[in-house]
Amino acid sequence: MSLNLQSDVSLKAFNSFGVDVHAKCFAEAHNDDDVREALSLAEQQGLPLLVIGGGSNLLLTRDVEALVLRMASRGIRIVEEDGEQVLVEAEAGEPWHPFVQWSLAQGLNGLENLSLIPGTVGAAPMQNIGAYGVEIKDLFAGLTALDRHTGELRDFALEECAFAYRDSLFKREAGRWLILRVRFRLSRLASLRLDYGPVRQRLAEMGVEAPTASDVSQAICAIRSEKLPNPAELGNAGSFFKNPVVSFELAERIRAEHADLVSYPAGDGLVKLAAGWLIERAGWKGAREGDAGVHRLQALVLVNYGQATGAQLLQLAQRIQSDILQRFGVALEIEPNVL
Repeated sequence: MSLNLQSDVSLKAFNSFGVDVHAKCFAEAHNDDDVREALSLAEQQGLPLLVIGGGSNLLLTRDVEALVLRMASRGIRIVEEDGEQVLVEAEAGEPWHPFVQWSLAQGLNGLENLSLIPGTVGAAPMQNIGAYGVEIKDLFAGLTALDRHTGELRDFALEECAFAYRDSLFKREAGRWLILRVRFRLSRLASLRLDYGPVRQRLAEMGVEAPTASDVSQAICAIRSEKLPNPAELGNAGSFFKNPVVSFELAERIRAEHADLVSYPAGDGLVKLAAGWLIERAGWKGAREGDAGVHRLQALVLVNYGQATGAQLLQLAQRIQSDILQRFGVALEIEPNVL
């Protein structure tokens, strides 16, 4: 047995909110055999298996009566290269941002807009992570997952993953699929996405007239560092609420009272609203209840100032949801997984 199984382990270091709850059992998986062994041990002990990556999309509100398995597998490889197109595969436990930086160092373009997003490669497809006009699905070339029901490995192509805004088949069937490694189709030629958010403005401030993918990454890292707190310094899970998609009619009713409403067309008569704008306009930006608070610079981010429990953070989130629904008629959906 190669798996190091521990009992009654604090998860404070394994969730970016820094919430101090305990796992009944804890282990780290460094390869496929470790994953299978953890599944077997959990079944033997009559425990559910909770799989985590970087813990950056998780709000823990109580002790976890489960075997918590942290994916710690590492490895990045170029699988195939066809002229300008390069197929890259990374293990699920690879930290996301260093993987992006590795790709740029290899002269590979595509992932630069997703720089400085916390978490791991294996967790990225779960949420179909996205930023500055790019989502995982735009670069996705496949993944290998373990079917927890049958123990078999299965390769998934893009069309099988049902990617949507912060959603996927793997999120909807989280108790079944355990992602082991992910593949991305990257390019030797730059096709930069610069029209979303303040990216062009930051590049101009940097004095960059002919940007490379690395320049875009640097600009986005600077923007994110200014807007989002570092979890190592202030506990948080990044954006806590999804940007809500509402009817055109509702968006126009809100705009009639608030001309500066931040919104984006979402197709089919729908409009995506900026959740951060709604929360800030409602007066929650910088609010604090004990050690649970809303970040003073970014209303979309809930923070743990030190000793907040997951339950306290959730209560704050629910009060914000209730207020936004009452004020604007908009239901905000929590983005992190709440346990």
